Amino acid sequence: MTADEVEAIILALPGAGRGTAYGAPCWRIADKFLTRLRAEDDSLALDVGTIDRRDMLIEMDPSVFHLTDHYRAHAYVLIRISEVDPDWLTAELKTRWKKVAPAALKKVHPDLT
Repeated sequence: MTADEVEAIILALPGAGRGTAYGAPCWRIADKFLTRLRAEDDSLALDVGTIDRRDMLIEMDPSVFHLTDHYRAHAYVLIRISEVDPDWLTAELKTRWKKVAPAALKKVHPDLT
C-alpha cells in the first residue's frame, strides 16, 4: 500500500479528517485522534486495543508489525504500510473508528458499529 491508499481508506470513514498531533500530521475522527503516518519509516501508528494484542501481531508477522521504545508502554503497533494487507488494515481502522467516533456519529452510521 501507499500513503495515498491509506489516506483514502481513512478519509472514507465518517467524520474523518486531517489534523496534527504533537506537531505531526495525523488523521482524526470528529477531532479525536485516529492514527498517524510516521514519515521516518512509512509506518502507521495505530492503537490495537491491548499491549498483548500488539505483541501478538508483532510476533505473528514482524515484517509488517513493529515497535519503537516510544510506543512500548502503549497499545500501539507500528504497521509498515508497504507490507500490510489492505483488507486487514481497513477492518482494523473501522474497529478503531468505533472506539473514537462520538455517539452521534455512530448513530448516523450504524453499519460501522
